[in-house]
Amino acid sequence: QVQLVESGGGLVQAGDSLRLSCVASGRTFSSYAMGWFRQAPGKEREFVARINRSGITTDYADSVKGRFTISRDNAQNTVYLQMNSLKPEDTAVYYCAADRDTWSRLPGAMEYWGKGTLVTVSS
Repeated sequence: QVQLVESGGGLVQAGDSLRLSCVASGRTFSSYAMGWFRQAPGKEREFVARINRSGITTDYADSVKGRFTISRDNAQNTVYLQMNSLKPEDTAVYYCAADRDTWSRLPGAMEYWGKGTLVTVSS
């Protein structure tokens, strides 16, 4: 069992930056690929970024590529999402997720989820 707790969300203006953090419980954090997803009101949950177990390989949705950076610190059981040049369309609840068995962008493939942190970007 893995428990994930996100933090770092808030209300910012367009063009600002935020860094989200996700702390995982347990001693097997490095066994999981980690992902960030988001869900805007009235929309389905969508993939944002993912990082493999070692942190060497990353992948981003086209909508955030060049603006967001995912990273991880396995010693601290933490995955981060640095979000720069935020836009109003980035407004959503951001979720951290863990996946041990697959390398997928699909929300349904993730094994564990946090409860989310709200990011609101005003224009």
